[in-house]
Amino acid sequence: MPDADDRWSSIELHGHACHVFTPRNLNPHRYVLVYLHGVHLESLHDKREFLDQFEHYGFPVVCPQCGPTWWSDRVTPVFDPVISPYQYVTQHVRNYVQQRWSSGPPSIGLFGTSMGGQGALRIAYRLPHLFPVVAAIAPAIDFQHRLDEDDEILIEMYGDRETARQDTATLHVHPLNWPRNQFFCCDPADSRWFESAERLAMKLRALGVPFESDLNTTAGGHGFRYYRAMAEPTLRFLFERLEQERKRVA
Repeated sequence: MPDADDRWSSIELHGHACHVFTPRNLNPHRYVLVYLHGVHLESLHDKREFLDQFEHYGFPVVCPQCGPTWWSDRVTPVFDPVISPYQYVTQHVRNYVQQRWSSGPPSIGLFGTSMGGQGALRIAYRLPHLFPVVAAIAPAIDFQHRLDEDDEILIEMYGDRETARQDTATLHVHPLNWPRNQFFCCDPADSRWFESAERLAMKLRALGVPFESDLNTTAGGHGFRYYRAMAEPTLRFLFERLEQERKRVA
């Protein structure tokens, strides 16, 4: 973990690494973000477009490091022999946020890019009472296709494509129980993941589930060029909706 920016630190949480961003001036309402990384494990430590927004809104950000596990609720030795990445985020990371910043639902925003984007949506769809504010940039929703490409970790976790498909974010949308604030975006030039983002949008509309999306902006397809272009609207959405949740329960 490079130490050029002293706002970043690394901690060990329940036996696994987490990167933590602490802004110069914390927001007064204890809003905290949890960021879920993509399959290539690239961090945000040098991504100015994100750091400027974290600082602007006073967001502490916790970035758990779970490897190419798709943030699944299935145990894999690649991450941990006992606890799943899903359990790690929803239990240990959430407890850390509570202990360090005295922050809990609905003041925790969940977001991610690519693999982490689908993970953030899937977690929020399963636990909307804990994560009512969620955002995903270029979410890799239909990850079951990677089993056809001999993704050994997914094969180990799911065994076959249909079992994996049943665990995708779209299949976890409940018509009566969903996160009140959700945003996702995907570049139309993203040939691999755009169709699954469109399908998710179609399902949410059909069920009458409120959401916001941007499936029009193009900025280079899939990757950090696009993620950086979408940093400002994504972080603005998270802040505004955390504010809305605070006022809702006040």
